[in-house]
This record gives sequence, structure tokens and C-alpha cells, in this order.
Amino acid sequence: MSDTPFGFGLPPEEPEDGDKGKKGGQGGPANPFGFGPGGLPGGFPGGLPGGADNPFAAMFGAMNPNDLGAAFQQLGQMLSYEGGPVNWDMAKDIARQTVAQGTADGVKDASVGLAEKSAVEEAVRLADLWLDGVTSLPSGANAAVAWSRAEWVEATLPVWKELVDPVAERVGAAMGGVLPEEMQAMAGPLLGMMRSMGGAMFGQQIGQAVGVLAGEIVGSTDIGLPLGPAGRAALLPLNIESFGKDLGVPSDEVRLYLALREAAHARLFAHVPWLRSHLFGAVEGYARGIKVDTSKLEDVVGRLDPSNPEELQEALQGGMFQPQDTPEQKAALARLETALALVEGWVDAVVHEAAKPRLASADAMRETMRRRRASGGPAEQTFATLIGLELRPRRLRDASRLWASLTDARGVDGRDGLWEHPDMLPTASDLDDPDGFVHREQLDFSEIDKMLGEAAEKRDQGEGDEKK
Repeated sequence: MSDTPFGFGLPPEEPEDGDKGKKGGQGGPANPFGFGPGGLPGGFPGGLPGGADNPFAAMFGAMNPNDLGAAFQQLGQMLSYEGGPVNWDMAKDIARQTVAQGTADGVKDASVGLAEKSAVEEAVRLADLWLDGVTSLPSGANAAVAWSRAEWVEATLPVWKELVDPVAERVGAAMGGVLPEEMQAMAGPLLGMMRSMGGAMFGQQIGQAVGVLAGEIVGSTDIGLPLGPAGRAALLPLNIESFGKDLGVPSDEVRLYLALREAAHARLFAHVPWLRSHLFGAVEGYARGIKVDTSKLEDVVGRLDPSNPEELQEALQGGMFQPQDTPEQKAALARLETALALVEGWVDAVVHEAAKPRLASADAMRETMRRRRASGGPAEQTFATLIGLELRPRRLRDASRLWASLTDARGVDGRDGLWEHPDMLPTASDLDDPDGFVHREQLDFSEIDKMLGEAAEKRDQGEGDEKK
């Protein structure tokens, strides 16, 4: 993330292609409230006009009336925001403008053509056909869609809202509680301004990260969470092309392998009804254990200058949030990391089983995706900055080995049957000893069946004696 994320600047004109030529949001700037050089996309190249350190002197000294009016309009929007803990309108505008800038390699967003849509639909259709032979879960994709980067932003923002709002709520509560109780009644305008600024700052952070992520993501489930609408397998042709450019693998094989992963995720989330709430509940449970460093916040509030909002932003980025070192918080983190590893491990295992006999590049593609997930990306950096949380399946390889062992020992139906209830899934300790889990669980199930059978026989026998 940028070190100087606040700077007034007008947005660049969004290209006519991308999301079918639609403009992003209401035309807000990508960097609507930052001071100083090197801001986010949309700021002044090389810094503020005139090179002045004082942002208002710079604006008055060098900006034309239209620029000045737009700058103050954006500041007014930031301070007048009265919505929830995150200014999602601002997040959307910034994400769309970040997408409009293109990626670092100069690739601009573009509308998806008919040929690309057809290729994605065919890849997902074939992927579902291959998956039918390696999993008992039926297809979970009612439709296959090809998105531009801008369309991905629009489709996934509702889910980002669900993920981020619980964290932002805690921050908002902390901002309202840093003043002594007797002073809070007199500080209404100040607290209102702080909440508005906090919502805008979270919106800026998330908007930038989502916009950058849109330039790298290849589908709707890359981070292990279902970011898109239910029942849709989504791929981004432009990003798939960039992803496969240096792999030395035919483009149709790259597309098909990624379609297999997207379709496998879709099956899991469609037919394991508790899984989505389990994952999102783990994120929320972790967020509830976040401790806000109120000493930093109090220091910022004491020095708060309405004309210098980057002070609060620096605190937001400077480790204000720390996880509670409690058994509950450790359990929430372990629950989330294990759940992500099990999801990604299952997808890795079934996709490899489907691809190995059919794609010459199956092994290479598998290793590429594993390393990609292990290295993280913008979304994980955002969560790490805000709450110290990384959406990374740290034990993906262990989980994949466990699912493979289950397939060998119990077959496809026995393996997939474990998704019927969260209590049936392996735990973090089971990932250390996958063979032990496989055989222990088999013995447990057989013993339970034996006990139930004996109990039924005794009941039937007792009922027969009573009738005599």
C-alpha cells in the first residue's frame, strides 16, 4: 500500500472499454483525500502543484478553480459521510479508478468479447464433466461467466463488505471511546467527524486493495472464499492471459485448469450449506478478538487537525490493531486457518485427480497454484494491515495429502461425506497425522455402528418379551 495515501487529485478518464464502457461510480478520484506526492492513482504526478509542503497553500497557489472545487467537494463528502463503518461508495469509486489505471505492466482493462465468453463457458462445461468422475458432489455452477476486471469489482464488493464491516465496527467503537465519558457529550461534532473520516479511510484502504487485486485475480474463489454470486463460475480472461504468459503452457490448458479449480470451489460451496457461514463466522470471530491500541488512538485524537487527516490514516496503517493473546482468539485463528486449508486442500486434490490423466501440464499448474496461494497477495496484505489476518492456507499441502489418503482409504463417497457436518472434518492436529485420522475415524464409525446395532437388537428383544 502507498505510504502517502491521501492527496487531492482529479481522476483520469476511465477507458471506454472495460466494464462495457461504463464509467466507474460517480467519477470520484482514485485518490480523493490524500496530501503529498506519490499518492494513489489519480493524484498529481510528482506531487502537489507547485511542490508546496502545505496542501492548502499548494491548492490555492496552483490549482485552477475547477480543481479546487473538486478537491473541496471530495473533502466535504468524506467529512459528511453518515453511513456504516466503511464508506463503500468511496471504496467502489477508488477500486474502479484503480482498475482504470491498468496494472503495473501496462495492461488496461477491456470488455470481454464473445469469443472469450464462449471459451470460458466451454472450459467450465468440460471442467464440470471431468469433475463428475472424481467427486460425489454435483455441479454447483448454474452459469459460467467471463468478467472484465471492473465487473469483478462490482460483483465482489458485497462480499468484501461482509468481511470488513465487523472489523471496522470495532474501530468505530474504539474511536468513540477514547475520550472521557464526561467529554463525549460535548465532543459530538468531533466524534462525528472522526467516524466519517474512519469510514472514508477504511473505504480508501479496501477500495485500493480490491482494485489492485482485480488486476491479478483469475476467478471468484482465488482466496478460498466465495466472493462472487452463488451458482456462478466466473473467470477473468484478461488476467488468465497474463497469468499464463510465462508458464510455457498452452493457453487453452491454462484456462481449463483454472476452470477446474473454479468449478470445484463452486461444487463445494453449493452443496456444503454450512461452509460459507463457517468461514465467514471464523473471520468475524477473529475480528471480535481484535484489540485496538487506544493509546495510539488517544494520541492521534489529541493532535487531530481537520486539515491533516493523514495522521489518523498513519495510525490506521501503523499497527493500531493487535489480536488478543487469549485462548478464544487463538482458537478463532486456528479455526479459520484450518478451514481454509481444508477447502483449498480438497480443491487441490480433486482438481489434480481430474487433470492428471488429461493435461500434460497438470503437475506444473498444480505447483504454480500452490506457490501462488502460499505467497499471498493484495487482499491478504489488506487484512494484515487492518487486523493482522492473512487469508492464507498455510497447510494446503498437508490438507491435500490428507484428502488423497481419504480417497485411497474410503473412496470418493467416503471422502466427500465428511463435508456433511463441520464436526466430522479433520482438525489442525489431524493434519499432522493424516493416516492416523483416516484409520481412527474408520474404527470409530464401525464401533458406533456396532453399538447402535446391539442397542436395536436389545430393544427389539425387550419389546418381544413384553408382548409375551
